[in-house]
Amino acid sequence: MRLWLVRHGATDWSEQGRLCGWTDIPLSPRGRSQAGPLQPRLRGRVFDGVWTSDLGRASEFARLAAGPAEADRRLREIDFGDLEGKLWRECDRPTRDALVRFDGFVAPGGESVTQLELRVGEFVSEIGSGEHLVFTHGGVVRLLTRWHGVVSHPAPGELTILEWGSIDGE
Repeated sequence: MRLWLVRHGATDWSEQGRLCGWTDIPLSPRGRSQAGPLQPRLRGRVFDGVWTSDLGRASEFARLAAGPAEADRRLREIDFGDLEGKLWRECDRPTRDALVRFDGFVAPGGESVTQLELRVGEFVSEIGSGEHLVFTHGGVVRLLTRWHGVVSHPAPGELTILEWGSIDGE
């Protein structure tokens, strides 16, 4: 299986450094423009599946970069719960440390990384072999790359190509 993972483009919240999980914040003008450089790499390429998170920022980015994609709720970012919309500096030190560590993180009033792992793992196990294009969020890309021993913090609009069993970031 080969996954072409794309983190959606920037939003006003990401540009401000706000935590954004399930809040459906749209792409910023900059975020929309970040789809342009991906178009030549993606258009015309044949994938066994083209998938997107069901949140607007990911599905719009997919449409702009590659065209239609099938939405799947399991590709959502982690639910930050009570931390939604908070600036990094507004989070206390233990919360920031837990977010950096990632493994074992539990968002107060939201979701744990373990819950994120279960839903993303279910998605990956169901899509089958082949080459898949996936428009999703930074936390999902981070999770999938960590499963392969790589620490990744993709920038908005960044593409990472992941071969099941090895990693080839682009």
